[in-house]
Amino acid sequence: MEPTKNNKHLDALVKELSEQLSQGKPLTGQDGVFTPLLKRVIEASLEGEMDAHLDGKEGSKPNRRNGRASKHVQSSLGGFEVFTPRDRDGSYTPQTLKKRERRLTSDIDTKILSLYSRGMSYRDIQAHLADMYGVEVSAGTLSAITDRILPEILDWQSRPLDSVYPVMWLDAMHFKVREHGKVISKAVYSVLAVNTEGAKQVLGIYFGDIESASFWRSVLHELQTRGVKDIFVACIDNLAGFGDAIEDLFPRTDVQLCLVHQMRNSLKYVNYKDYKAVSRDLRKVYTALNEAAARQYLEQAEHTWGPKYKVIFRSWYSNRERLTNFYKYPPALRRVIYTNNPIESYHRMVRKVTKTKGAFSSENAIVKQIYLATINAQTKWSGAMFGWSSVRRDLVDYFEDRFLTPDTL
Repeated sequence: MEPTKNNKHLDALVKELSEQLSQGKPLTGQDGVFTPLLKRVIEASLEGEMDAHLDGKEGSKPNRRNGRASKHVQSSLGGFEVFTPRDRDGSYTPQTLKKRERRLTSDIDTKILSLYSRGMSYRDIQAHLADMYGVEVSAGTLSAITDRILPEILDWQSRPLDSVYPVMWLDAMHFKVREHGKVISKAVYSVLAVNTEGAKQVLGIYFGDIESASFWRSVLHELQTRGVKDIFVACIDNLAGFGDAIEDLFPRTDVQLCLVHQMRNSLKYVNYKDYKAVSRDLRKVYTALNEAAARQYLEQAEHTWGPKYKVIFRSWYSNRERLTNFYKYPPALRRVIYTNNPIESYHRMVRKVTKTKGAFSSENAIVKQIYLATINAQTKWSGAMFGWSSVRRDLVDYFEDRFLTPDTL
């Protein structure tokens, strides 16, 4: 091949591409020109570099081309041979594909991670890449690409945290995982918090075989190790021993049981014909103006329904202190803490991308999917949560000595 200018290489390439397209050959798809186009663009660029290099040698020691070297290049779409031009005196240093560089940086990896983060299975991603780019990517290659985020996840899980979090929600999701030929249930514990600037943050995700107070205690220990010193209010469901674990490790923290969870657990015992009436009477308890009114509504509901549903009111009375903790706070703060809705909303975002999975192949497969969904959620949560200025005012009024620390000023 005679030496030519870079624009001639590219013009020839464009002409060839135009001819193929005019013949009805698609740019993408199984029979498209995308894959060979990548090889041709790289080689054309290298030839143009060599032309420019030799032109720049005028008036100096004579130099000329010295053949081409074959180089196997690996990309996310597979491997192919590239022919790199050489010069006689070895002074040419390629830039398009540097010496000893054997892997192309490509946005295909990013595309794969993006598709995976939206809940697409490896099979679906394979079909998508075959349809769009006309290439076949093995499940092993896809797994290797998504595994590249595991070190990033490890760093994220161990990153330092703020010393103060005004409100924290703690809850668990459950997933099916294949282990030793069996499908078992795994609990994934998640911690969502709002910092002093009103930004929601997922502090971590943790694995356990079953949801238990002892495991939550280990999670709380880890949060302390990562720098958390104070939590004003922790919102949880009514797992036995969970509240005690929080109060042991964070003695100044108020524990608020989720009233939505309490309602769901209560209504499980109610006959269908009584459902609406019992629900209406119990709802009065947590929508009351103050704790005294809530106590009266609870007594009225017990008088009406207690003889028939004793188990319901046994639970309300035994947990009354933690169920009604929110009444001590100003109105704006009450609306934030009386329920676990913020963390359940986050869990819905996660389930949106995991619902198509019958059972995951491993814990790592779950972690990768949840992490990517979490990063997407964090993007949507940019800025302070809705109504934060009012909530912050309430926090300063109620927790002034703890909120206005050097870390929060």
